Amino acid sequence: MIRQRVIVHGRVQAVGFRFSARVEAQRLGVSGWIKNRSDGAVEAEIEGEAAAVDAMLSWLDEGPPGADVTSMSTADLAPTGERGFRVMS
Repeated sequence: MIRQRVIVHGRVQAVGFRFSARVEAQRLGVSGWIKNRSDGAVEAEIEGEAAAVDAMLSWLDEGPPGADVTSMSTADLAPTGERGFRVMS
């Protein structure tokens, strides 16, 4: 199990990014959360098997239709054992 913190920049708010990310996370079987930041970016923590986390990171780097991701940064975190994927406000 691995966990990553992700910050996604670009046109990522008001395009259904968080809710689409939740659907993708559930499809891939990863846990964590995603939220909008006050600076216009989206922040998430993703936990799961390495291949599933990598697939989720690839999805976040593109986003849903209507999003325009300009950059993304990641940082390794210690896994927490969190279950489920939440959209936070």
